[in-house]
Amino acid sequence: MPTIGAPRRSILAAILTLAACVFAGFGAGGSWAAGPELTFFGWSDQHVQTGGDGSHLIPAIDAMNALPGTKYPEKIGGAVARPEFVLGCGDITEWPTHAAKTTYDELVSKRLKFPSFDLMGNHDEGGKVPSETIKKWITARHGGPSYTFDRGGVHFVALFSKYDENLDSPAQPIHKDALAFLRNDLAKLKGTVPIFAERKWDCPPPKSGSHSSSDLQRKPVVVAMHLCHDAITNREELVAALGEARVLAVLGGHYHQATVHRYRGVPFVQLPSPWRNGPGQFTVIRITPDRLVAIPYDYRLKKWSDNPRAVLDVPLGKNARQ
Repeated sequence: MPTIGAPRRSILAAILTLAACVFAGFGAGGSWAAGPELTFFGWSDQHVQTGGDGSHLIPAIDAMNALPGTKYPEKIGGAVARPEFVLGCGDITEWPTHAAKTTYDELVSKRLKFPSFDLMGNHDEGGKVPSETIKKWITARHGGPSYTFDRGGVHFVALFSKYDENLDSPAQPIHKDALAFLRNDLAKLKGTVPIFAERKWDCPPPKSGSHSSSDLQRKPVVVAMHLCHDAITNREELVAALGEARVLAVLGGHYHQATVHRYRGVPFVQLPSPWRNGPGQFTVIRITPDRLVAIPYDYRLKKWSDNPRAVLDVPLGKNARQ
């Protein structure tokens, strides 16, 4: 049997490794079955009380800690991975007292097993009796009331929008300062990093026919804010501020229920509240190279939501936005 030289052995090893990746990563029908994914949990409107009572958050947090490994509904497939973080879309407090802030800080720092990223809501500003308590807490943790971070090749924009109490309405425009922050941040993205390119995956994501070359050259973005789709009165301005960014979704809270809308090609995912009269849910978001899923989990009933108006399950790369 003839011997194989070192260069040829290296080439052969590379071919065999690539083949193993292909066979391991693709399931029946050529779909990506077990490729890389980014999972995180989302909730909003925690409303820790002024005296510091946050006991209503404990069942939600304990359910988050226990959920990894739980199977998704059959039509989604797979099981919940350990989340990279938990994202909160504001109204942490009923009113921003020191006691309320301390309780929440202890819960997300000690009881919750995953990193926590949070935003201010209108309650956290203090309403007509303003307070800087939550603003200072978020600034100390994240560098400012609006901030950005990156996970798994996805760029996250946590956007604070000042609430106008003089409007006397829960429906509000996104503040001009927030829109400016969003435009300026997205303008900095050079967009050369596809989903998961920052991770050291042994097997690269597939080159699916659903992705155009321009899609793969634009870094995916998730925007989070307190106001939800139905509460935003200047959605046109918001979408204009997104420009040509590859926005996978806009996350919000404010109205306590889990819902999904689409506006100008952008999915708006409203995160649920763990408050006592709320739905008893948090949302699990899973991003893979070719699919975005956001599905609420009911931790009181220990079941996934089957409400089609609350579940987002879309392929990525088939339109200009995604």
